Amino acid sequence: MEHAMHHYQALSRLLLYPEPELIEHLPQLDAALAAVPEQHALLRPLLAHLESSSLIDLQQQYVATFDRNPSHSLHLFEHIHGESRDRGQAMVDLMEEYKRHGLQMVGDDLPDFVPLFLEFLAQLDEAASAPLLGDAVHVLAHIGRKLTANGSPYAPVFTLLERLSPVAAEMLAEPPVRDMDEALETFGPGADGVEPLLRQAPGGVHPVHFHPQPRRAA
Repeated sequence: MEHAMHHYQALSRLLLYPEPELIEHLPQLDAALAAVPEQHALLRPLLAHLESSSLIDLQQQYVATFDRNPSHSLHLFEHIHGESRDRGQAMVDLMEEYKRHGLQMVGDDLPDFVPLFLEFLAQLDEAASAPLLGDAVHVLAHIGRKLTANGSPYAPVFTLLERLSPVAAEMLAEPPVRDMDEALETFGPGADGVEPLLRQAPGGVHPVHFHPQPRRAA
């Protein structure tokens, strides 16, 4: 892990499932974030939590927080589209955006996985990354509010992303009711369960949008 990593890379690593490598590299993450004192101060409680907890406790907390609680999901489009068919097309569009900037996905993460999205932002210059963060911040802030309400130590990561955004976050409407995982009809794991399967929808490349849904009438 490079010492002089981009702050988006550091945030990406903090949101990954805790593995021994993460704990081993906490000093490097701490040093990278210390380069910007305001960011470091905001994230120091999370770093201290990761440093002081056992690996098994961290892993159990992570699963309970992000995998078993849909309101904390680290998949951006789930908070906008739920499991509707629109989510599949949105992921295809985001994958095309990654490819356009030369990023090739590896492993079985879906393209709207927050750590992957942050890793993508880290590869771009400020002129390119700022608008994308500004477009996604509505969802990121939504996740952050849910985490804050539940007292999660991960909440400051999303608070920082909201502060880094060039635009203010707007409130999200609730996503569509879950029905079937129709997104996997368009984008999902391949037959081996590892390599992603991508089927381009008709119409070519579409722009990527993380815009919130219109507010519901009171």
